Amino acid sequence: MTYRVTKTDEQWRAELSPQQYAVLRQAGTERAWTGELLDESRAGLYTCAACGSELFRSGTKFDSHCGWPSFYESVRPDAVELIEDRSHGMVRTEVRCANCGSHLGHVFPDGFGTPTGDRYCMNSLSLSFAPEDQA
Repeated sequence: MTYRVTKTDEQWRAELSPQQYAVLRQAGTERAWTGELLDESRAGLYTCAACGSELFRSGTKFDSHCGWPSFYESVRPDAVELIEDRSHGMVRTEVRCANCGSHLGHVFPDGFGTPTGDRYCMNSLSLSFAPEDQA
């Protein structure tokens, strides 16, 4: 897929922290219960930490008790790219930013009690948050 934001590996490394680079560009995962956005409860907008593209609204965030920020839907269906992921001996659906191709996390069909039934399980390192009064 061709993304609107494209950069060289060197450019990404220069712009992102080593931890962000490992998650966003190498499809890593931050440790559960360690992300700074896990307990964020203010109204606002979550964007891609790599390119700033709008991804999730605070109203779709819910406590899934999984250790990562969880949302039941993205701001628009075309805001994220969903890709089959067969790594680690399982089949999952990877979620990437549709604007720059950065890894955000995975989506699972176990968001019980949510309007969509989905749980977008995102890495805090993949997201930036702007409170509503600053968005």
